[in-house]
Amino acid sequence: MTLQVLVVDDEPLARSRLRTLLGDCAAPSASVGGEAANATQAMEMLRRLPFDAVLLDIRMPGADGLALAQALRTLEQPPAVIFVTAHAEHAVEAFELEAADYLTKPVRLERLQAALQKVERTLIAARGSQAEIPPEMLVIQDRGRTERVPLPEVLYFKAELKYVTVRTSARSYILDASLSELEDKYAAQFMRVHRNALVARNAVRALEKHDDPEEGEVWTVRLNGIDELLAVSRRQLSAVREALTG
Repeated sequence: MTLQVLVVDDEPLARSRLRTLLGDCAAPSASVGGEAANATQAMEMLRRLPFDAVLLDIRMPGADGLALAQALRTLEQPPAVIFVTAHAEHAVEAFELEAADYLTKPVRLERLQAALQKVERTLIAARGSQAEIPPEMLVIQDRGRTERVPLPEVLYFKAELKYVTVRTSARSYILDASLSELEDKYAAQFMRVHRNALVARNAVRALEKHDDPEEGEVWTVRLNGIDELLAVSRRQLSAVREALTG
């Protein structure tokens, strides 16, 4: 693993020394993905680019490192924070902000490498736990047997009389449920395209317009994995278009 690191310090010489030390780190290796001289520059970079860790000075012009560390916690995927400072008196505040480590200047290679190893262990544990989470399953009673269908395989739910058709790329199932219940439960994964249909957001390939001799302009969605087209109601048209372009 090569950690992507952002170096934040108002002193160019301090940034240069950290760059050199990071280049000497072996396990894990680290790459300087960016540098910033203040909190404003750092936040701009962090909103645009992913970083595994931030080497962060505390005393800087403008917002200090503690304020920046607090702001980082609002990011969707905040990087680990390793404070690098000449001032030891802020250690308690730093760890209250859940800093990975607190290094005092001049930084020794061994301490920097140990701090990066903490970050690496945290990342590996987080990725491992994510990988171990099994996909959510639909339990379907079908022709006298019970089947478990992984939710990520479902392309759409379609209301048919008293039941709901569950469609995957391989086959269809009949589920005893209501479309409104499914919409409430799986709103993050599925979107309504018609009063009788929900489609998987990540399965929508295209929104198509057709001219019908009787109904006039008709809209449909094309999904990955199947040839069947599903009607899109005028009421849902803008939401479907927004989902495709968002």
